[in-house]
Amino acid sequence: MSKKHRGRTKGELVTYQLPTPAGGVRLETFLPWTLVKRGFKKQVITPLGAPQEFLSEAAREREAREAAQDSALLRAMGLAYHWQRLLDEQRAVTLAEIAEAEGVDVTQVRRLMRLTLLAPAVVERLVGAPDVVLEQVMRRPMPSNWCDQLRVLVPPG
Repeated sequence: MSKKHRGRTKGELVTYQLPTPAGGVRLETFLPWTLVKRGFKKQVITPLGAPQEFLSEAAREREAREAAQDSALLRAMGLAYHWQRLLDEQRAVTLAEIAEAEGVDVTQVRRLMRLTLLAPAVVERLVGAPDVVLEQVMRRPMPSNWCDQLRVLVPPG
């Protein structure tokens, strides 16, 4: 591990001599230190002699954590359906009002609202396909017929 990942010392070393009951002296050294946050990814580095079971368990947990993260497509769909509910319940009257409340452009709201017009079968297939990117879905022409949507929007396979 490089020195820049360890943290930053905040002072000088201080060594204490503590007497032991047997008549000896125990030395304790204190180093004021603070962790320096660099980025957002935390990583546990295991010792070389770590049991194999631990390593496989850590790999399974990492895979589960990555699978649990929502893709941009799922977040966009959730946001679009939330905005549609606001319109349906008349808590918002126009898309411009939603855009102003969210602090985004009206065009972006309109693009995302198109996701609410997708066929249920298309939504299920898009959610099940981990390699589908939001931009790929948004740039394709979107037919109004649900059968045509299946042919155009769902990747083969």
